[in-house]
Amino acid sequence: MKNSRQQKLLEIITSNEINKQEDLIRLLNESGFKATQATISRDIKDLQLVKTLSNSGKYRYTMPIKSDADIEERYIKILRETILSVQSAENIVLIKTLSGCGNAAAEAIDSIGIDHTLGSIAGDNTILLIVESKEYSNEVTKKIKNI
Repeated sequence: MKNSRQQKLLEIITSNEINKQEDLIRLLNESGFKATQATISRDIKDLQLVKTLSNSGKYRYTMPIKSDADIEERYIKILRETILSVQSAENIVLIKTLSGCGNAAAEAIDSIGIDHTLGSIAGDNTILLIVESKEYSNEVTKKIKNI
């Protein structure tokens, strides 16, 4: 219920100039979501909504703007918290992660764009990272270990 309500809240602020919590409550209630002022306040905090100046000169709720540096730091944090080991063989780097974290770690690796990597295949707790050639395997392995 919370996720559905928050998704609807995001739709509302994207398509309307909303600057008061009362308007959010009303529009959510009209959409079939029971919401109180306390609920909206928590949702605003959870979603990290901010008020920004719109083109019409009024303030409105919007999603915060994330810089590329913020996003890359999140990916690095995922890698630091999930990777257990890194080994290479020929042009393949084998990465072991915490159970259930293989896909998230692979997405992080693909997204930060480590030089000389071609792509990855992820399982529940294992990632196979394909490197351009075996000459770059040690370099890629060291880079991942240094993260």
